[in-house]
Amino acid sequence: MARRYDCSDATDRATGLREAASAVRRGELVVLPTDTVYGIGADAFSAEAVGDLLEAKGRGRGMPSPVLVGSPNTLHGLVTDFSEQAWELVDAFWPGALTLVANHQPSLTWDLGETRGTVAVRMPLHPVAIELLTDFGPMAVSSANLTGHPSPQDCDAAQEMLGDSVSVYLDGGPTPAAVPSSIVDVTGKVPVLLREGAISAEELRKVVPELEVAN
Repeated sequence: MARRYDCSDATDRATGLREAASAVRRGELVVLPTDTVYGIGADAFSAEAVGDLLEAKGRGRGMPSPVLVGSPNTLHGLVTDFSEQAWELVDAFWPGALTLVANHQPSLTWDLGETRGTVAVRMPLHPVAIELLTDFGPMAVSSANLTGHPSPQDCDAAQEMLGDSVSVYLDGGPTPAAVPSSIVDVTGKVPVLLREGAISAEELRKVVPELEVAN
């Protein structure tokens, strides 16, 4: 039976965050608010938990899960060949709606799906999400919807779609916008905008003028 916690209540929030971290450590799924839409999260280093996440969404391994982090410093243990331009984007837009696709450390024993040696990573601008990520560590987090359905902007919509496949729901109220994060590939010499979302190409070019836009 799924448990739901109202994060507008201090006591409920503290209990919910504690229960969510415990659930993720047990390999279970949780739903959490972010600055874009609600996400469904799992232990990024548990292949079984990530598999359960993809199954809950009805999503194949060809669409691997992104990873959310609670601090830019976490990147040092996750990615390699991270360029100066990539760090400039982190400094300018994190925490926020920017996802960076980078080469992950070859030593990492995780299975996020068919990633071809890369990881899509972001630090969300939401206090509940950051607190959970700071407590637990990096989490595989994807939008908390069934594939093909709209991404949820509130906990009700997420719970209606995902039901008891999720152990803990953290209700942080409505999210600010349904606009997804922008995605920039920083694996090459020049950053490439793969998806324009909450942050426009124009804004990104103020930080990295050489940014290219994928066709």
